[in-house]
Formats: sequence, structure tokens, C-alpha cells
Amino acid sequence: MAEKRGEKKKTTKEILKAKSVRRKRTPLYHPAVLKTLRQEFELWRNSSVRSEDREKWLVTPHTVLGSEIPRQMIYTPLDDPDLDYMQDLGFSGQEPFTRGIHANLYRGREFTMRQLTGFGGPEETNQRMKFMLAHGGTGINVLFDLPTIQMYDSDHPFSKGQVGMSGVAVDSVEDMELVFKDIPLDKVSVSLVTHYPSNTAILFPMYLALAERRGIPWSKLQGSVQNDITLEEVVRSGPEYIPPKDCFRIQCDNIEFIRQNVPLWNFITLNGYNLREFGTSGVTEMAVALANAIETIEEMLQRGHDADWVAERMAFFWSPASDFFEEVARLRAVRRLWYKIMKHRFHAKSPRSMWMRCHAQTSGVSLRREEPLNNIIRASLHALASVLGGVQSLHVDSFDEAYSVPTEDAALLSLRTQQIIQTETGMTEVVDPLGGSFYVEALTNDIERRILDEVDEIEKIGGYVTAIERGWLHHKIAEYFTRERGNIEKGQIKIVGYNVHPSSMELPPIHVFRYPEGVEEKQRARLARLREKRDPERINSALKALEEVCRKRKNIMHYTVQCARAGCTEGELFEVFKKAFGLWKPPVLW
Repeated sequence: MAEKRGEKKKTTKEILKAKSVRRKRTPLYHPAVLKTLRQEFELWRNSSVRSEDREKWLVTPHTVLGSEIPRQMIYTPLDDPDLDYMQDLGFSGQEPFTRGIHANLYRGREFTMRQLTGFGGPEETNQRMKFMLAHGGTGINVLFDLPTIQMYDSDHPFSKGQVGMSGVAVDSVEDMELVFKDIPLDKVSVSLVTHYPSNTAILFPMYLALAERRGIPWSKLQGSVQNDITLEEVVRSGPEYIPPKDCFRIQCDNIEFIRQNVPLWNFITLNGYNLREFGTSGVTEMAVALANAIETIEEMLQRGHDADWVAERMAFFWSPASDFFEEVARLRAVRRLWYKIMKHRFHAKSPRSMWMRCHAQTSGVSLRREEPLNNIIRASLHALASVLGGVQSLHVDSFDEAYSVPTEDAALLSLRTQQIIQTETGMTEVVDPLGGSFYVEALTNDIERRILDEVDEIEKIGGYVTAIERGWLHHKIAEYFTRERGNIEKGQIKIVGYNVHPSSMELPPIHVFRYPEGVEEKQRARLARLREKRDPERINSALKALEEVCRKRKNIMHYTVQCARAGCTEGELFEVFKKAFGLWKPPVLW
């Protein structure tokens, strides 16, 4: 609903608070029962609990990437006395979706096992993708190398020594064709880890041009891109940045074009994962993603689109870390909060637009080089928390990723971790099995409040793009990272095998992945051949048209698709962006 002229615009928190005040609640617990319970609780606490435990009733867990939320020794109905089952929990697949977005959850559709794949040249990554699919992988998750992510061609000076490292090198549609050789694009769900809006506007058109070459209609393509301003302007460590307002414009251009032309594709993955891994708490991770989502929907409304039309294809990406119950509760909390935002701020009508659909990847920062086999246990617990929290798809980090790209054996073990959870434990037979736990419900409520408070802080600054421009998020990262690093070195955050319980035993050797040799030379040669054979006039015309539209308010994606079809390289398109938008200098973190 539009604000009246001259009226102060309400924040999301103010809107939700006003709505909650108007709603009549039906508490699950009878007041007389709660009164008796409180008396019995005090009697037990004073007679059975040690005095030192009463004095330290609240304890704050200190874990890697933790939110440091104080915890009581025990939880009871007294910690959520106003619980209204239908308003606060409901049934799975129904509002407010706390217990899951699908009624039958994993009974109806198992979580997608989407392992990250990408290293070397296109040919090597193609072989690894086929290996994972042959061993039960149910989706493809393509990771690009640093030059590709930073939008430089493989023969650019900045790319030297980095081509094919930590991801696959892709310079043009020719490379994209090799990456997906013999893989049916209309049969497999594909996640392109494009990270940035600018990168999405460059790489995804190459994927679309590849589909055209194979005669596959865009309407049959399924998958996702990331397309998140947070990654480009905050998390990214690159030499050149375009201004945040232009980056956000490209993010929304991508959304608009993909929604209109590739209807089954998820056009944005609001990426909390990389932000948290960079250095924030789980609360900030989710608050930032929601603030970005809110501002994105507001922009799309300004462009004349419907909130449901946009939100139905939004997805989120989370980093589960080591505070097990926090991770379960966070997923439940943000699922309920997203429902409230869509229902009460944007007046959504479609249930699908109220779903917080998400992918999770176990925490990479939590992996240690000391006693690396311990990482198998860490990643398994992160995966377990993700499944108990109701994610839609999952990636489990491999134990040797503390060193490098995972070996084939380690990658298979990570896939087997998911398969064992899915098929051997019976865990997926019950929806939201921790729902109703006094502890989990109290923690869910607490985390939801904390997330909303940080969203409110961002909105009062002037919105998410303004928060980036002013350095609010950069400073928050620096403060969190410095504090956590100090807590690890002081031993306040305990890490087994590193600062607590170190082993004097000689550990077995780890077979670290060896990158294929000659990738950089091969990519440079392929680029040279491409430039020789393509039509210079067509290239120049496509790039000029793109530059002109960047300076206007028209959607740029139509023009980046034309560039992909013509055979333009990624670096050539990034040069156009820099020329049209200019450069921005982000705040200094340290």
C-alpha cells in the first residue's frame, strides 16, 4: 500500500509490529497451568540446581561464525508463554511456514544434492560434472575461476597465474559449450555461481546463447544464478568496482529480463553464505539478504511489476556453521520472517512468493588444515542442521577444501554424506522434527527478533544500497572478523585439533588435488583463435549498443545477450561497464 504524500515511510519492523498488535492471539497454554508451572520451576531451580549453575544460568556459546546469543540451562513453556500454535508455527506447507514450505517436505521431494564443481579448463570441469551426476548427484553447481568471477579474460595481466584455479575458466560462449558438452540442459537443474550482478549479465547470456545453439527453448531451462550486489560491492576483493547504484540497477535488470524470458529460472540467489564466510554473524547474514530482497522488490514495483511476480522466483543461500541449534532455529526464523514481510509489507497473494526457498552449503571457513579429517565431522553436523532446518538443496564441503579444490575421492565422500543422511537415517520421514522443542522455539523467536532489528537498522540508514555506499556493512564485517579472530587466538572459541586437544600423533598424508597443467596456455590460445575467426564489425556493433543502453534506463540484458551471440568475451563486456558507469572506491576494511 502506498504511503500518503508527506507521510514518513514506515520501516518493515514498524509495519510488522502494527500488524501483530491488531491480530488476536489464541495462546496454547492456559494461564492457570503457566502459573503452577512457574511455581514448580522456581522450587526446582532453588532446590535442585547448584548455586553456581543458578548464577551462570545464561551461558553464551562461542563458536566459529556464531551469533553469540545467550542460552539458558533449560527451556520450558515459560519461555514462550504466549505461543499461538497456528499463528507462530502452523502446519508445514501453510502460513506462516515456520515448519517448512511444503506439507510433506522431504517425503514429497528429497533435498537436491548440488555439489560445487569447477576447476581447470572447461574440459576438466565437464568430466567432473559427469562423474558427480553418474554417482547420484541431482543437480549441477558450476564454480568459476577468479579471473572469470572478477570479469577479466584469461589473457588479461590480472589473470596471470589464476586461470583455472579454484574454479573453471570461461571467457566466451565457446567455453560455455565445452563446460556443458553432452549434458542435457533441458533435463538437469544448473546453478551458475555467477556471484555478481555484472557477472550474471555477462555469463548467463552465454548460457542462453548455448541453449539456442542446441535448439533448446529458454522456457525449458531450470536453475539459478546468484546475481547479488552484496558479493560484488562488499565481499568481493577486486581491483575495480562500478558504483553500488549501478550494480543494483544491473541486478534488477537481470531479474526483469530472466523473469520475462526464462520463466523456470531463479534469477537471484540472495547470498548470505559468502557474506557470513567473509566475516559476519548468522543474524547479520540473514538480515542483509532480507534487506537486499526488500529493496529489490521495491525497485521492481517502481518498474511496474507485481510483488508476487518477482518473489515467486527469489531464492536464498545460507551458511550453516557450528552452533548446531542456532543453525536449525535460524532457518525456521527467517522462513517465518520472510512470510511476514511478503504478506504484510508487500501484500502478497501467492503462497509461493511467501516461501523462503533456500540452498545451504556447509561452512568452508570452519574447515581446518590441522587434522583435516575432523572436517568430515564438522561438515556432517552442518549438513544435519541444514536438513533439520528444512533446506531445499545442499552442498557439503569436502574435508580437503582447507587446502584446495577437492579431489575426486573427497568430493564423492561429501556426496555420500548427503546420501547417507537422506537414505539411511530415517531423518527425512518427519517434517520439522525439532519443532515444538521449548529450546528450539524460544531460540527461533529470539533470532527472528534479532534479524528484524538489523533489517530495521539498515532501513533507517536509507536502505541497503545506501548502507553499502556509506560503509555500514564494511565496518560491521571488520569489527566482527577482528573480534572473532581474537577469540580464536585467545582460545575463547575452541577448535579441536587447533587450540584445544591438539594431537602429537603423526597424521596420515592428505592427497591434495593437483590442478591440470597447461590450462592458462590453452585458454589463451582458445581466445586467440576466437578473436581471429569472429566478425569484428558485429563485435564492435554489439559492444557499442551495450554502452549506449548502459547510459540510459533501458534493460541491459537484451544487449548482453546479443554480445554473447556475437562471441564477445567477458572482459570486453566488463570494459564497457567500467566506461559507461565509472569506478567506485569501496571503504577500506582494515
